Amino acid sequence: MKTTTLYKSLQRSISAASVIGLISFGQSATAEKAADGNYKIDPAHTSVIFSINHLGTSELVGRFNTLEGNLKLMPKGDSTVKVTIDTASIDTNHKKRDDHLRGPDFFNARQHPEITFVSDKVSYTDNGEPETIEGKLSLHGKKNPVTLAVTAIGAGKDPWGGYRSGYRASTTIKRSDYGMTYMADGIGDEITITLNIEAIKQ
Repeated sequence: MKTTTLYKSLQRSISAASVIGLISFGQSATAEKAADGNYKIDPAHTSVIFSINHLGTSELVGRFNTLEGNLKLMPKGDSTVKVTIDTASIDTNHKKRDDHLRGPDFFNARQHPEITFVSDKVSYTDNGEPETIEGKLSLHGKKNPVTLAVTAIGAGKDPWGGYRSGYRASTTIKRSDYGMTYMADGIGDEITITLNIEAIKQ
């Protein structure tokens, strides 16, 4: 009986320690400010998601599967952000629709194979985390100013000896501003874009 009681007591202690350890790790991961410097976007852990109204009854959600980019994070210096997306990598989980979206009615991926965002200005919070990114979005042969609202997710060393930082950035654009007006009576004009970025310090 004494052995069983001791075993159960040890189990409770180990479980409590594990929970405390996990909580502490989570707090340190989210609390750490990203180190200044140059970062390369990790495409395997980065996503570009968009949503648009369909027929006034639902939100169609899609993504782009191929992208690359770089960040230069310098709160007291010159910061830059550049993201390049492969237009043909659009994916809405429906082949026939995706083929149509790649065509001239929408993105015209053959003529405009890349979507790019290049920053003009990066603004930071008092804690030195990026808060907004102003820049130019080039899409479908048009270039317009956009502002991304940014939330820092976390930063720290990874298990392979590197250092990573992560962000969520979002904006809303009008497709008509980029000359994409096909089926304006059935498909919404506003597109909400969210980038979930994980980047590796160089």
